[in-house]
Amino acid sequence: MATAERYIFRTVALNFIAALFVLTAMIWVTQALREIDLVTGKGQAILVFFSLTLMTIPSLLFILAPVALLIAVVNVLTRLNSDSELIVMSAAGMSPARLVRPFVLLSLLVTMFVGSVSLWAMPASFRNIRDLISKIRADVLTRIVREGQFTTLDQGVVFHYRERGPGGALLGIFIQDRRDPEKLNTYIAETGATIESGAQSYLLLEKGSLQRASRGEKDPAIVQFERYAIDLAQLGSEGQEAPLKPREWRTTDLFRMKPGDKAVGANYGRLRSELHDRISGPLYAFAFALLGFAALGRPQTTRQGRGYAIMTAVALATATRAAGFMVLGLTGRSPALAPIIYVVPVVTIALTFLAIFLPNLFRLPRLRWPRGKLAAARS
Repeated sequence: MATAERYIFRTVALNFIAALFVLTAMIWVTQALREIDLVTGKGQAILVFFSLTLMTIPSLLFILAPVALLIAVVNVLTRLNSDSELIVMSAAGMSPARLVRPFVLLSLLVTMFVGSVSLWAMPASFRNIRDLISKIRADVLTRIVREGQFTTLDQGVVFHYRERGPGGALLGIFIQDRRDPEKLNTYIAETGATIESGAQSYLLLEKGSLQRASRGEKDPAIVQFERYAIDLAQLGSEGQEAPLKPREWRTTDLFRMKPGDKAVGANYGRLRSELHDRISGPLYAFAFALLGFAALGRPQTTRQGRGYAIMTAVALATATRAAGFMVLGLTGRSPALAPIIYVVPVVTIALTFLAIFLPNLFRLPRLRWPRGKLAAARS
């Protein structure tokens, strides 16, 4: 790699790191402020607060890394052009193929980084969040909730117990779950206690009943039980371990799943969509970088404005990612459309390569007036 290429690569890489750090910090702060109730309302230590909020960073990196790369490419190319460095490089015989090489190299590195986040770090962080939320709720039940008070554990979930018994057992338990608008679940039990099984925490109810009132039905269905375990990660989970959400599945498990598997159930389309999203998502980093270079990689004089080119790059990147999200939603309902998920970033990459090396294909013809009409218009 020549000196000019190393200089460009180093400059773009530093700009990418700075942009990614700033974007991630801004979004993380806004999300952390929404979870401040962990400290003020649920009595959790500040370490638990930071642990939970920091676990969301992989999901932020998955979305923000391609955006940060686009910002870095646009910023560096704009500065190189304003300092006439692009013009000097072009005059010295540096071809577009050599100029784009450092950008392609960094794009490949960022794509691999985003791929490691989407395939491994992001699902692992979601599973850790699930386990931590379960422990937080168990801690709230045993230490924070006061006897005789109705406490909201989650939006639509109300918990109440009459008093504490020997050994910290909860007596006279009442739980109401209104999160599903189609049905209302009410749990009533004589006693209860929190237990742990592996990484999961459960509320074990004894000698009680479950009343389920469905919309449109006059009488609720009542089930008596001697013991009933509720997963604290997702209250109202039919007494067994709550099923993993698609984002919480390991990538290797998503590859091995089959439509008839019990764990898959009716979520096969969503799980398949999640798998293809993890694989195709990193390609947007490569596509965004090429979009930025295709719009701003040509040297121009300082009198020629670059605002239109920047707006074009941002608009195309936004439209590309929006199209990807739209196709992803369609795939969740129809798994047969899964290959289309890859079409959006791959077609974008192909078109930007053509725009870089064959720019005349995408150049609109200029309108020219005949000389006679032009002279008449001037007069």
